[in-house]
Amino acid sequence: MKILSTALLIIFLPIAIIAKDRPSKPNVVLILTDDLGWQDVKCYDIDEPSPMETPNIDSLAERGVKFWQAYSPAPTCAPSRCAIMSGNHPARAQKTHVVGGAPPTPHHKFGWTMIAPWYSGRMPENEMTIARVLEQNGYVTGHSGKWHMAVDHKAFPQPEDQGFTWTQSSRGARSGMPSRVEGFASTRAKDPFRLDENGYPYHQTSEDALSFLKENHDKPFFLYYATWLVHTPIHTRSEKLLEKYCKKLGVERPTDNQGWTKKGQNNPFYCAMVEELDYYMGKIFNYLNNTEDPRWPGHKLVENTYVIFTSDNGGMEGHPREVITDNYPLDKGKISLMEGGTRVPLIITGPGIKEGIESDVMVNGLDFYPTLLTLTGTPKPDGKNLDGADLKDLLLNNPTDSNLIIGKNGKVRDSMVWHFPNSAAFESSIRVKGFKLIRNYDHKYHQNNPELELYELYHEEEEKQVRVDIEEANDLSSKRPDLTKELNQKLSKALNEMDASYPYYNPHARRIGVEKNQTPQVISHGIKNNIIEFTIRTRGSEVFRADLIYTFNGGKLYEEWSRIKGQESPGEKVSFTIPEGSTHYFLNLIDENNFLISYPETPDYTHIGKTKEKFAKFAIKQN
Repeated sequence: MKILSTALLIIFLPIAIIAKDRPSKPNVVLILTDDLGWQDVKCYDIDEPSPMETPNIDSLAERGVKFWQAYSPAPTCAPSRCAIMSGNHPARAQKTHVVGGAPPTPHHKFGWTMIAPWYSGRMPENEMTIARVLEQNGYVTGHSGKWHMAVDHKAFPQPEDQGFTWTQSSRGARSGMPSRVEGFASTRAKDPFRLDENGYPYHQTSEDALSFLKENHDKPFFLYYATWLVHTPIHTRSEKLLEKYCKKLGVERPTDNQGWTKKGQNNPFYCAMVEELDYYMGKIFNYLNNTEDPRWPGHKLVENTYVIFTSDNGGMEGHPREVITDNYPLDKGKISLMEGGTRVPLIITGPGIKEGIESDVMVNGLDFYPTLLTLTGTPKPDGKNLDGADLKDLLLNNPTDSNLIIGKNGKVRDSMVWHFPNSAAFESSIRVKGFKLIRNYDHKYHQNNPELELYELYHEEEEKQVRVDIEEANDLSSKRPDLTKELNQKLSKALNEMDASYPYYNPHARRIGVEKNQTPQVISHGIKNNIIEFTIRTRGSEVFRADLIYTFNGGKLYEEWSRIKGQESPGEKVSFTIPEGSTHYFLNLIDENNFLISYPETPDYTHIGKTKEKFAKFAIKQN
C-alpha cells in the first residue's frame, strides 16, 4: 500500500506543479458603459459629492488602478467604439460621429453656417479588430449589449462580422417604457422585467454577459460588455429606486413624463439608472470573484482576468427638455471637446496590477488595443496601425509614472489629439502635458466664438499634477500667444498626418455675406463609358477640390454613401470613374473660401428628419 501511495504521488505531482502556474493567456473583460459621466461614479467624487451610489464600481477601483485623467477617443458614442475596437483614431478612420455614411449637408439650410465633412458610416468590413486578433490567438470572443458601429444598430457589419464568435444585443430593461411614472416592474412571474430578491429589474443584457462567462470560462475569453446604461431614455423600472432618490435628493416624485428641469445631479430617474448599472456590474464582478478557474485549479477566475471599466464619452448633461446630469467641475458634456465631453471614468484591474492605486497619468481608450495585445501575448498583425500606446509597463510597474508610456514615435507620450468636425461643435483639440488648446472651426461668422482657446488644466510640481483650471474657465490664448501658436501647429501636424477631414461653410446660411454668391456652379453633367463628367462655371471663387459622393444601395433601408476625394484645382471639367455597382451620385465642390456646393443640391437634415426621405431621391441616378 505504501508503494502504491508513492506511485500515485509521482503520477499526480506534475499536475500539482502545473496547477500552480497561472495560464499564459489571461482572460479579458472590457466594459464600455454608455454616456457615464466622470462625476457619476461615487469614487470619482471631487468638490461636490455625487448623490449616486456605486459600491460595486467603487470596490473595483480598490482592486486596481483608478485613472483621474482618462479620456475617450471621441465625445460621442460610435467613433469611440470604433476607435477602441479598431485601434484607429477617429480622424484617421474618417469616423468622427454617430451614424455617418451620408452626403455632407447642413443641419438647417439657412440657420447653420457650417457643414460637417463626409464621414464613414461604419468600420470597414475587413477591419482587424481586437476581437478578431484575439480570436486568432485562441480566445473565445463574446459581445453583449450595444454595438452601434454602423449606420444603424442592426445594419451591417454586426459583431459576428467583426471577430466575435458569440453575440447578443438585447436592450433588456432599457427598452422603452410607455410611461416612466407608472407601470414599474413587479415580482409577478410573467413580468419580463420582474424584480429580483434585491428589488432590481431583470436585465437581459446583464444576463447575456453572464451567460457568455458561464459557457466559456473554461477557455481563455474576451468579453466586450457594452451596456445600454446610462443612455437615454431616462427612466427606471424600479419604483423603489425612484422613490429612494427622490427622498435622497429632496425632490417631489414626478407625476408626469414632462422631462426634468432642476439643474445639477438632481434627476432621480438618472440617479436610479446609475445605481442599476452598478448593480449589474456587481453581478459580473461577483461571478469572476467567486467562480473557480478550470484552467487554474485552486484559483478564482478574477485572479487571471483583466477587467477594464470605462465609458464611451463624457456624461450627457441634457437636451432642451431634460437636465440629465452635471459633469461639473468639468465644462460641458457629450458632443463637446471640452473636458466634460471626453474625460471618462477608467478602472483597470488584473494579474500583476497593484491594488488601490490612483493615477494622474493621461490615458485614452485608444490605448486598450495595444495594451491587450501585450497583456495577452498576442502578436500585432502585420501592417496594423495603432494610434494608442501600450500601457502594460505602466500598469504592471508604476501606474503613476507617465514616463512609462511610449508613443508611436518611440518617445514618452505627452500629448493627445481629438477631432470632432461635427454637430454644433465643429472643433478639434490637443492636450500637451497640462495645457489644452481648442480650435473652433465655426468662428468666422460668430462674434462670441473665438478661433482658438488655451487652458492650463494642470501644473506640474515635483512630478505631481496640481489642478489649475480643469473647469476651462480661464482662456489664456491672448496671454500666451506663442504657446497658442505652437500647440495649434502641433494640432495641424497631427491631423494632417491622419488625413483628417474638415468642416465647410454653408453657402445658404443667412449670416454669411456676399462671398457665398461667388461660389462655383455645376452647369451640366454626363455619363459615358463608365465615366461621369461635370462641367463647372466659376463665379469669382475657384474650385479647390471636387469629391464624388456615391452609394451602392440608394433608396434602401440602410442607405450608405461613400466618398472619392478628387484632385485639387480641377479646372472647368471634373470626371470620375464610376464605382462598379453604384446606384446614385452627388458631386461636392469645395471652393477656395471653403464653401461646399452640392450637385444636385441635397436637402438639409431638418427636411430628412421630417420626411424620412432618402438622399437617393435627390441624387443623380445611374441608368
